[in-house]
Amino acid sequence: VLLHFFRLGYTPFALAFLFLLYEIAGIVANLGGGWLALRFGIPRMLATGQVLQIAGLVMLSALDPGWSAAVSVLWVLVAQGISGIAKDVTKTASKSAIKATSRDRSSQLFHWVAWFTGSKNAMKGAGFFVGGLLLEVMGFQHALWLMAALIGLILVAGFVLLPVQLGKAKSSKTV
Repeated sequence: VLLHFFRLGYTPFALAFLFLLYEIAGIVANLGGGWLALRFGIPRMLATGQVLQIAGLVMLSALDPGWSAAVSVLWVLVAQGISGIAKDVTKTASKSAIKATSRDRSSQLFHWVAWFTGSKNAMKGAGFFVGGLLLEVMGFQHALWLMAALIGLILVAGFVLLPVQLGKAKSSKTV
C-alpha cells in the first residue's frame, strides 16, 4: 500500500495518514484480543483475523484511480483499519496458541514467544520485499487478490487442522 501510494505521488503526510487508523485499530484489537481468544477459542480468533484481512485486501483492490485524493485516502484509511484489527487479532491469537500448547509453562513459553516475535518481524521485512515484487510484477489489484487468495488457503487449513477448543476457557461452575 505504502509503495503504491508513493508511486502515485502522495505526500509523506498523506502516506502517514493512511496508516493512522491501522495503528489505532491495532491498539483496540490488542486490548481485547486475549480476552476474545479465551472466550471464543484460538481457532475462531485466527479465522476472524484472516477473514478481516481478506476483507481489507479486497476493499483495497476496489480502490478506483478516478477517485479524488481525499476519497482515496479515506477509503484506504478504513481498509487499513480493518487490516490493523486483523493483524493484531491474529497475532494475539497466535501468541495465545503458543501459551496454550506450551508444555513447560515457565521457560519454554518465553522461548517460543521470543521466537514468534522475532520471526514476525523478519516476516514483515520479507513482506515488504515480496509486496514490492508483486506490485512491480502483477500490479496493485492483482497482487492484493493473490494475497487474499493465499490467506484464504491458510484459513481453510486452519479450519481443517486446528482443534476447535484450542485455548478456549472451560466453563466455570461458580459465579
